[in-house]
Amino acid sequence: MNKKWKNRMLPIVLTTAMVSMLVVGCGVDAAKSSSSVEAEVVTSASIEAPASYLTADDITINETLENSEDGGHAITADAEDVSYSNIKVVKTGEASGDEADFYGENAAIYATNGATLDLKEIVVETAGTHANAVFSYGDGTTVNISDSVITTSGNCSGGLMTTGGGTMNASNLTIHTTGNSSAAIRSDRGGGIVNVTGGSYTTDGTGSPVIYSTADITVSDARMESTASQGVVVEGKNSVTLNDVTLIADNNTKNSNKSDYYQAVMIYQSMSGDAAEGEASFTMNGGSLTNQNGDIFFVNNTLCTINLSHAEIVNNGGGVFLRAAAAGWGSEGSNGGHVTMNASSQEINGDMVVDDVSSLNLYLTDGSTFTGAINSDGDAGEVYVELSGGSKWVLTGDSYITSLTCDADSIDLNGHTLYVNGVAYTEGTASSGDAIEVTITSSGGSGGSGAPDGSGDMGTPPEGGPGGTPPAKP
Repeated sequence: MNKKWKNRMLPIVLTTAMVSMLVVGCGVDAAKSSSSVEAEVVTSASIEAPASYLTADDITINETLENSEDGGHAITADAEDVSYSNIKVVKTGEASGDEADFYGENAAIYATNGATLDLKEIVVETAGTHANAVFSYGDGTTVNISDSVITTSGNCSGGLMTTGGGTMNASNLTIHTTGNSSAAIRSDRGGGIVNVTGGSYTTDGTGSPVIYSTADITVSDARMESTASQGVVVEGKNSVTLNDVTLIADNNTKNSNKSDYYQAVMIYQSMSGDAAEGEASFTMNGGSLTNQNGDIFFVNNTLCTINLSHAEIVNNGGGVFLRAAAAGWGSEGSNGGHVTMNASSQEINGDMVVDDVSSLNLYLTDGSTFTGAINSDGDAGEVYVELSGGSKWVLTGDSYITSLTCDADSIDLNGHTLYVNGVAYTEGTASSGDAIEVTITSSGGSGGSGAPDGSGDMGTPPEGGPGGTPPAKP
């Protein structure tokens, strides 16, 4: 099918230098870790200021498309190939619940039924409730958007939204959301594939991580920043991969009473029916993560893998590096966090806490260093630590683990005691142990009601989905 071009003009010349640097729908206070090993402290003031990113003034506008109808769209691509460039899209009007969050009602720009929608050099502004900016819904539907600026100001209004198996490809965008429960990069029931390259992505609202994932989301060479919420949330059997991304997260406002802690990255299962149960993953290759409040990683009510390689991770938040623990999601007694953390050529500073319904397999490879303590308050969940390839663990407090594999020179007790299955480890000795085997069954549970976090007011799931009112998200 020949593609239809609408309002396509000559390419503009951008006046602002494009340098890639730093970046959920309608939701934790941390104990301070101690360390006798001094590490460099990076404060907000010492974080390099962002380069200039694309603004609305950089884009030549030849036509403005507006829609103020409740539930309506300014642009719809339905089972067709269509392209737009050099336009401004303005959306007001209201919506609520599943039709907006799952199926795209009230989105400014909406693609469905296998459409391919190309968007280049456009400006999108939305001001309604549940007014997502750009929405890709359904298997076979693809939205490609580049060199564009998106702002949303209403609650439950994400920047990029992907559901039902849709695909979203984005490059060199500037997205800024200010409403509550409004992730810049967002997915919901049915997930899909999201690829983002370059640009700047900022959220200011409560319950508005930069990324809320119930999909497979990859972001590369971008700047991301949240000023009130987590930087990234992964729910259920889904993933987020960050390649050379600069992420600053300041989770300082709660959108749920399910957890006592704040964190930069949260991985969990809400049991709302919006994300399949199974192993989640978070991967960070290069780049930097600066946490301004609480913990860095929090895992609850799910099984996950965290992969870290060559990333600069700074905790200004006073919390721990990793907390795997029960919270208000799932069924009490079976709703812990079960983590496999793979660190390759990675520096880790900070303690790890694994409660008695959680577990951790920690693999340090390729010269990685871990400076911190594990379960310094005593025995709790099962923990296996394996060090190889010249990796090192420097203790900053007494630590309690279940099993250990290491070379003779891998552990620096630093004046503390490491207990392995209740027995004090002798520094300078090799050890061989076994990883923790984890079998996860549904943790179920009603979990409460409401919604936290970037995914939207959850409401009653559509026909064919789980019944009942979904629980709150983070």
